[in-house]
Amino acid sequence: MKYRLKCLTPVLVGDGQKLSPIDYMVWKDQVNVLDQTRIFKLLAKGPRLDSYLAQLKKAEKLDFASWGGFAQNFAGRRIPFEHPSSTAIWERAWADTLFIPTFACGLRGPYIPGSALKGALRTGLVFSRCSDSVIKHLAERMQSDNPFRYPGEAMEEHLLGAPGVNRMKTVAAGDSGAVATSTMKVYLTRVATLQSRGSKLELGWKQSPRGTVDAARVQDSGATFAEMATPGTTFEGVWSEKEFYASAEVARALRWKDPQTTELLAKSANAYAEALLGHQRQYAETAGLGRVKQSVDELVEQLNAIKDNPHSCLLSLGWGGGLLAKSSWLETTNENYREVMRRIPVFNRAIQTGLPFPKTRRIVFTGNEPATLPGWARLEFEA
Repeated sequence: MKYRLKCLTPVLVGDGQKLSPIDYMVWKDQVNVLDQTRIFKLLAKGPRLDSYLAQLKKAEKLDFASWGGFAQNFAGRRIPFEHPSSTAIWERAWADTLFIPTFACGLRGPYIPGSALKGALRTGLVFSRCSDSVIKHLAERMQSDNPFRYPGEAMEEHLLGAPGVNRMKTVAAGDSGAVATSTMKVYLTRVATLQSRGSKLELGWKQSPRGTVDAARVQDSGATFAEMATPGTTFEGVWSEKEFYASAEVARALRWKDPQTTELLAKSANAYAEALLGHQRQYAETAGLGRVKQSVDELVEQLNAIKDNPHSCLLSLGWGGGLLAKSSWLETTNENYREVMRRIPVFNRAIQTGLPFPKTRRIVFTGNEPATLPGWARLEFEA
């Protein structure tokens, strides 16, 4: 069996690496990734190597006046910005925000790791099996003298089984084939937040390293850049169901009521996508993000067109989706859920504010305007 993943919004499934501002130069509205090995070999033949190494050691960005020729002649890759306006925004941004996360890339080019697909499908499966009683039990345990150290992992193990009998063992996803590097662009992203204005909630934009500005001052907010696959990019790979686990006898031995199938995974993923898109649409409407709301509506239309197809589903995967897109419980107003989050130090303060949780979303800009949410794609299986 094969799978085909088509990006519906800009997608970044990263390799854990980032380009630092001294690894590249911006020239002609594109990120020119420097081939440092070639540069060192060239400079080693003359007296300029020491000054180049000195600047690499001290500078936040390379001095274009001195070394700009490298961007023209010694670039290993050239990744265009999504829009020419990003160049001026990049020049004004703080250097510590200019580390660009990169797409997973092998010798043949960018690809989707199979683990990224299984992770997104696992989230949907846990969502389909979770219930109020599970969250209530989790909250009670977190208030006890022996709370879970990692409540999310504990809930997943309870619903899907321990590693040796986990339901996701029944399927396997191979890494996709590589796609052309020309399908990648560097997108501008900013973080939207909600601010309380009396009894109303209004849109704000997070600054860097801290603070918030009003919606009218979006250009003063913190800008980050990321290498992302453009909408329409398609990745293909191998998907398989392990016949061994399809046996009723094996299912009984593992204490499964029924064997896990690709069709059930797709159905669970679509149910999760429907609930998640509902939350994202409500957020965009509350924040007054018109183009983002329109983008979410288009995703809902895509979902409605395929949700009765047992071999197709919508996924939210990769970088930028935020907490909500990685959570298997979406009813964040549920008191038991909020009690669990209060017990986690990193979320305690956000819960105490009484504002919607989470109150932020990373927004991808196109044409220098807030346009869409990152990470949405359509996954199809075929024999």
